[in-house]
Amino acid sequence: MSVHIRRITQVAVVGTYSLRVDFDDGVQRVVDLEPMLRGALFAPLRDPAEFAKVAIDAECGVLVWPCGADLDPATLHDWPEVGGAMAALAATWA
Repeated sequence: MSVHIRRITQVAVVGTYSLRVDFDDGVQRVVDLEPMLRGALFAPLRDPAEFAKVAIDAECGVLVWPCGADLDPATLHDWPEVGGAMAALAATWA
């Protein structure tokens, strides 16, 4: 069985807390991350200037921010299926 490791090829800020993420398999997602921006790691991204500093880590292919927050390509690729669970998890972060 072969497992494809998702790679992000492009990312762009398209709203206050939304990103357009392009993947190596041609899939494109627009992801609203506002529900995720809680807790010590992700709360700094509520500042739109910090949120806009998103980049793709060249080595790992994950989305990263200078504050140390990162997001896995597989999670973002499957956002329509997992976004609700991720938001529920984030609601528990202090």
